[in-house]
Amino acid sequence: MNKVYICYPQGKHKALTMSYDDGRTYDRQLVEIFNKYGIKGTFHLNSGFLGDERHIAPEEVKTLYVGHEVSCHTVTHPTIARCPLPEVAQEVLDDRRALEALCGYPVRGLSYPNGSLSKEIEALLPACGIRYSRVVGSSDSFALPENPLRWQATCHHNHRLMELGEQFLGLFKKQYLYLMYVWGHSYEFNDKDNWDLIEGFCKMMGGKEDIWYCTNIQFIDYMEDAKRLQFAADNSFVRNPNAQDIWISVNDSEPIVLPAGELVLLNG
Repeated sequence: MNKVYICYPQGKHKALTMSYDDGRTYDRQLVEIFNKYGIKGTFHLNSGFLGDERHIAPEEVKTLYVGHEVSCHTVTHPTIARCPLPEVAQEVLDDRRALEALCGYPVRGLSYPNGSLSKEIEALLPACGIRYSRVVGSSDSFALPENPLRWQATCHHNHRLMELGEQFLGLFKKQYLYLMYVWGHSYEFNDKDNWDLIEGFCKMMGGKEDIWYCTNIQFIDYMEDAKRLQFAADNSFVRNPNAQDIWISVNDSEPIVLPAGELVLLNG
């Protein structure tokens, strides 16, 4: 039987994603740094605050975050574990509606405001159209999320960022898939006067041939599609029923692409 491994796009085995909350005006500078080095980010916005003196304007959303992901953070940033569930649902759905009207695509991610969550809220989110949600804290690991609705990042940018980045760059065992996930708030770089930290990190991490640079939802969508691949019982062929290409390696050979909607013979 063929030995098959799922790969990231272009056959890569490492992925990097960034996640930043609140939609403050400092996102402009952060996006500029990300774009300079080819880094992809997800930006969790509170639609109820857009346009005040501390947050970006609504009309900026579509252009500022192009090439990145706009995601939910609730309308008004309440501590949702203290709120009735109907209020939580309204906060999430109203945020989705407002953000989708600005960015022009389905918004399907969330980061929990104030890190607040409960089992009941977690169970509610899929019915609100939310596919993943980020919790606070740092895992200090490069593991893939077991539960996307309690997705913990590798680190906050003020927690061992460069150290963990160097470890990530040194990972070479292609029998594993690795993910580095960094989170924070763009205003923290201004508060701590450490814009050089994120600039240095992005410079160090950018342009690497073995890293897939993705948004949070791109990662979730790709891994879900990879699970939907339809293999023969003996792994002699596979059908990709998805709308995007998926990459695999067969018997430790060079990765191959499985085109969207096609059946591919796998030679042993």
